[in-house]
Amino acid sequence: MLQQAIDLREEGDELFQLLDGLSVRDWERPTPFKQWTINKIVDHLHFSDRAAVLSLQDPAGFLAMAKGLTRASQSGDSHPAKPVGRQLLSVWRDYFVQMCDLLGAADPDARVKWFGPDMSARMFTTARQMETWAHGQDVYDLLRIERVNTDRLKNIAVIGVRTFGWTFVNRKLELPQEAPYVRLDAPSGAVWEWGEANAANGVTGSAVEFCHVVTQGRNIAETKLQVVGDSATRWMAIAQCFAGPPEDPPAPGTRGWR
Repeated sequence: MLQQAIDLREEGDELFQLLDGLSVRDWERPTPFKQWTINKIVDHLHFSDRAAVLSLQDPAGFLAMAKGLTRASQSGDSHPAKPVGRQLLSVWRDYFVQMCDLLGAADPDARVKWFGPDMSARMFTTARQMETWAHGQDVYDLLRIERVNTDRLKNIAVIGVRTFGWTFVNRKLELPQEAPYVRLDAPSGAVWEWGEANAANGVTGSAVEFCHVVTQGRNIAETKLQVVGDSATRWMAIAQCFAGPPEDPPAPGTRGWR
C-alpha cells in the first residue's frame, strides 16, 4: 500500500478520535481559523474527501460535478441542508476511509483529476493529509490541547518545500533565482534536509513549526525558525502550500494559543 495513504489514514484516525469526544455545543464553537465553527471545518473536509472519492472512481463524473458547482455558484443557487455534529462526523468518516482505501490501492503515478491541475496519486494523497492536518490543528487550537506530532509530518514538509516556486507564481511575483536550503528537526529527532547546505540562504528549525508556516496556521514571527537570506525571508513571509488564490498568513497571535 502507498505509504502516504497509510499516513493519511493515521492523520484522519487521530482527528476522528479528537472529534468523537466533542459535545453538541463544541461543534458550534468558532475556531481561530476565520471564525469557522468545527461544523464548517469538518464539512469542508467532508466535501473534499467526497469529491476525491468521486474523482478516483469516476473522473468524468467528477469533472461534471465540478462544472455544476461553478454554474450553481454563478447563479446563486442555494445549497441543501447539511449534516452537523455527530451525523456529520459519521458521514465524513465513511468517505474518508473509502478515500484512503482507494488511494492505497492506486498507482502512485496515476493522475487524479482535481479542481486545479491534475496531480499524481502520491501527491494528491499528501495534499489530503496536509489539509486534514492543518484543519485538525484549528480544532486543537480551539480546545487548547497540545498536539503530539509524528514523523508522518514529513509528507507535509515535502509539499511545503515543493511549493516554494508556486508561492511566488501564484502571486505573480518574481521567482527568486535560488531556492533556499531547508533543514528541519523531525518530531522523532531525525534531521530532514532539502537542497545544498547554504549558511547564507536557508530555513532551519522545527519541522512542526515549518509545517505550520507553509499551511498558514502560524505567522513566521511566532516561530523559532531560523530564516537567513533574501529568498528564504521572502518565501517564509508568504509561504502557501495549498492550492487556490493567494492567501496571507495570519497576524501574529491570532491562530496559536500558547
